[in-house]
Amino acid sequence: MRKFLFTALAAISFLSLAAQSFTLSDILNGRFTPRGVPAMVSSHDGMHYYRADAGRTAVIKYAYATGEVVDTLFSTRTARNCTFDAFQGFVVSPDENRLLLYRDREQIYRHSFRADYYYHDVRRNMVRRLSEQPSKQMIPVFSPDSRMAAYVIDNDIWLTKFDFDTESQVTTDGEMNRIINGATDWVYEEEFAVTRLMAFSPDSKLLAFVRTDESAVKEFSFQTYNKELYPGFHRFKYPKPGEENATVECRIFDIAARTTRTMEVPLDGDGYMPRITFTPNAEQLAVMTLNRDQNRFDLYFVNPRSTVARLILREESRYFVDSEWLTSIHFMDDKFTWVSERDGYSHIYIYGLSGTLQKQLTSGSFDVTALLAVDPQTQTVFYEAADESPLRRNIYRINIGKGVPQKLSPLPGFNSATFSENGKYFLHRHTDAATPTVSTLHDANGKELRVMEDNSALRATLAAAKLPQREFITLPAADGITQLNGWILKPAGFDPDKQYPVVMVQYSGPNSQQVQDRFNVSWYHALLNEGIVVAAVDGRGTAARGEEFRKSTYMQLGIKESDDQIAAARHLGSLPFIDGKRIGIWGWSYGGYNVLMSMSRGSGIFKAGVAIAPVTDWRFYDTVYTERFMRTPQQNSTGYEHGSPVALAAQLEGKLLLMHGTSDDNVHLQNSIEYTRALIEANKHFEMFFFPDSDHSIAAGNARAYLNQKVIRFYKDNL
Repeated sequence: MRKFLFTALAAISFLSLAAQSFTLSDILNGRFTPRGVPAMVSSHDGMHYYRADAGRTAVIKYAYATGEVVDTLFSTRTARNCTFDAFQGFVVSPDENRLLLYRDREQIYRHSFRADYYYHDVRRNMVRRLSEQPSKQMIPVFSPDSRMAAYVIDNDIWLTKFDFDTESQVTTDGEMNRIINGATDWVYEEEFAVTRLMAFSPDSKLLAFVRTDESAVKEFSFQTYNKELYPGFHRFKYPKPGEENATVECRIFDIAARTTRTMEVPLDGDGYMPRITFTPNAEQLAVMTLNRDQNRFDLYFVNPRSTVARLILREESRYFVDSEWLTSIHFMDDKFTWVSERDGYSHIYIYGLSGTLQKQLTSGSFDVTALLAVDPQTQTVFYEAADESPLRRNIYRINIGKGVPQKLSPLPGFNSATFSENGKYFLHRHTDAATPTVSTLHDANGKELRVMEDNSALRATLAAAKLPQREFITLPAADGITQLNGWILKPAGFDPDKQYPVVMVQYSGPNSQQVQDRFNVSWYHALLNEGIVVAAVDGRGTAARGEEFRKSTYMQLGIKESDDQIAAARHLGSLPFIDGKRIGIWGWSYGGYNVLMSMSRGSGIFKAGVAIAPVTDWRFYDTVYTERFMRTPQQNSTGYEHGSPVALAAQLEGKLLLMHGTSDDNVHLQNSIEYTRALIEANKHFEMFFFPDSDHSIAAGNARAYLNQKVIRFYKDNL
């Protein structure tokens, strides 16, 4: 599920009031959308970056220090044997002498895609197809010496040696919905955000990969219509809570000997292997595993020759170990970084390669929210932290030896950064609730080198439009003790002596956040034009407030989250300018789930609610996400029952609009179908709307605009 939040660029076209200083078509057309900076792909040394030109006809090399063009690595106009006029993306080899360019991208799931890749020899200025195979390629990776590339075709790994212009097959057992080599299955991609489990050794002699056997995983299917006379079906493996998981094992291919060995990594049959990577030592492959309950993380060093694994780090939690921190591990010659919540907050720790804890690098009653980069030469770690407030972020650097943090973000608000390789330079983005993003480029010391995008035109537009500003508030949680963060948006021309309806927009999922000090104009601003107040409240279970707050919903999803939205609704209803009898609630995905839970447990506090693509019973969702927070139904039957909107359907109160895409591969339409069945059985009347062949985002064509128009009308009619 991975925090599926829907914010800016949502669309409504013709529902605005002429008296307002902005229109809904302005939102639709992106009038209030900040400009970003085109993607900057770092060079291997971190001193330069690559970028496609505007027409995607050339790959250009720039200097971070000056912003000046240094070289053109590829151009469709000048490359020999180039058969295409433009490309969609590119990968540059570490030595910059080779490029892979892709066209005709074919999306698979949220992150994964296959495409036609082309190989460009920079020195010879010549282009050819990467593979002679008829199928498209996936997830190519260059070897460290730049002389080879490995990639996946139809679930098998292939290897091209550029010096010899040869292509060979590394694995031969790949099969759709059965065996995957090097790539990942649906649940790994969605919940671990990884599409490639394949890595070369530093000396380019070995290729490590994960082999996934999903034969025992049950298949899920849904109908696809696509305006066909006889609709088809999409079938794929989707493990549900308590059911069979795919099994995984780590293998290493010796490129010269053309032999494959299976590594002896201790792992339960239903456990996970979300990341593999070589350390700087070619004799140490780092293999990272989680048990199925995800409350034990193990880091092993595996010897590729002997196949023997040695346990280096074990992290255990009475809740779960957050798998997002697996990417926080950066290996240096004699140490590595790791982010742990062991003292109650997310902080950075330094370990020696023997597994000995050397030091806790950061500390305090705040969360480190991202480990951004490591410079092994200067022994410097760069990170993001919510040290000032859960609503804000700052960027820091800290030397491992000295251990004194230096703030690199001078302005309060929400700061984020993207670093070049080895932390040599970074693109800094600053925003707050009233200020669109300003992007600046800095060196590793924090010195500003130049402004990349200041959104000055948008600031002028906003000044003229006078959009209502968020007002940040705190209010009590359902326990009467914990204070929650929230914001309120009031319509233009707000009259404090008048009572308004309110719509609460929320997501509420574990480690998510909607209440942040950052700029955005979203679909719900259209509600202001209808005289409706908008509010958001982050309840217990949300991010940046320490482990106990973040994991307080463990084993009982939906209970505290809905309790806190109900308590927030009662608090808002007590305000003099809110009509407590006209409170609405909105949510998508986990947010839609919490709409149903809140309307079923709120004793009528919500007059109207919109639930889009909701989970309606955690038994319908996938193993990795659900069991991380709930364990299996066999282990936690009470939690599943109490947290099921299907089981609570007879308690639903208020007008409900239920919406879902028929081709949602993430939260399946099954959820809304079974919830509909339960509502009918309970004689609960509601509105249902589906979007043909739409996935979880419901974004294709005019679908999103249509959806938001329907939501606005629903609240106008029912609040």
